[in-house]
Amino acid sequence: MFSIVFPGQGSQKIGMVKEFYEKYDLAKQIFKDADAILNVPITKIIFEGPDNQLNLTENTQPAIFLASYCIFEIIKKEFGYDFKKFKYFAGHSLGEYSALACVGSISFEDTLKILQKRGKFMQEAVPSGEGAMLVVLGISSKELDKILKENKDKYECFIANDNSQLQVVVSGLKKDINLLSEDLNNKKIKNLKLNVSAPFHCKYMRKASERIASFINDLKINELEKPIISNVTAKETSSSKEIKLLLISQIEKKVRWRECVEYMTNNGVKNFVEIGPGKVLSGLIKRINKNVNVSSINSEQDIKLLIND
Repeated sequence: MFSIVFPGQGSQKIGMVKEFYEKYDLAKQIFKDADAILNVPITKIIFEGPDNQLNLTENTQPAIFLASYCIFEIIKKEFGYDFKKFKYFAGHSLGEYSALACVGSISFEDTLKILQKRGKFMQEAVPSGEGAMLVVLGISSKELDKILKENKDKYECFIANDNSQLQVVVSGLKKDINLLSEDLNNKKIKNLKLNVSAPFHCKYMRKASERIASFINDLKINELEKPIISNVTAKETSSSKEIKLLLISQIEKKVRWRECVEYMTNNGVKNFVEIGPGKVLSGLIKRINKNVNVSSINSEQDIKLLIND
């Protein structure tokens, strides 16, 4: 049994999917349409940069979706690949929007527009430079939560991403994240500050949730042909009404990626296919469950291997 997964923020790189753009008219048309929809030269930003423009959250989010969607459409339309055997679609944070678009629940245009707003609102929710995120390695979400509770009077930090058994991402104000990092260093627990300026997936994103709500409520969301695994609940849903509520709350809720993968494997999934730039989710999935098969699709050669598998 198969699941398809889509990456989130952090997977972007200058030049991603250029191979497809140069070879396929379909890819050129998708990128041309995106430039017009966003009223931003997203094609130029993706292929030429500079890094600080691609890494601007309001550009990053539509850019990663655009790359993932382009690959998916090439697989489906140029190679005639049938995704009917896939049981679930899922994505990490903004990747959930990629999943919804590729399953046919949200239009390409609406997905680009909502992600541009989502990125902008998330970036503006906290003054630039005041927020921070920290990846903690080698301990579980449960162990880290215990440390946070024991030190709640010293610093206020929140688990933002439960990525795997031994990789957890924490959000908070920079001063609190610095104090947490010092504590972890003293305990010989490896941690690395992420190159972001906003504390995603925690209470500091409340303003972003409130601002995006009316736009998501106005979105046309079709009933799903395949279930989506929600980051918020770590369970499947095919309800368009429920999806709207989950997308609004997703911005400030923890990404329960480890549990999402466990839900899929517990329901018979043995094969995962990651479509989009990078291989971040592929690595996490293998760490969550060593007994599943994982493949990353971000080149034409990858597509040929998938089709001939």
